Amino acid sequence: MSDPSSKIVAFPGPGAPTVPVRPAKGSHDMRSELVEKASEVIPDVPTLINLVSARVRQLNLGRPALVRADHRMGAADIALTEIIEGKIGVRNEEGED
Repeated sequence: MSDPSSKIVAFPGPGAPTVPVRPAKGSHDMRSELVEKASEVIPDVPTLINLVSARVRQLNLGRPALVRADHRMGAADIALTEIIEGKIGVRNEEGED
């Protein structure tokens, strides 16, 4: 059996050179301008994260986008655009928007 310590990868400390990480094939980074605009609509960060996550899950399961999307947009970009355009949102406990 191999030594378990051989599977430990050192985490670089401050000042260590960074290696650019490419997204996995087929995935896209969220555009920061979309995140900023969506956070103006939903300022509570945990709520925004949960809404985007839930919508990304729906989109990945085949639900249609509610906004015009192009081939460069990932599911998170689509979800953020839907929030910005008011197509999706969060209900409060009383069931109102």
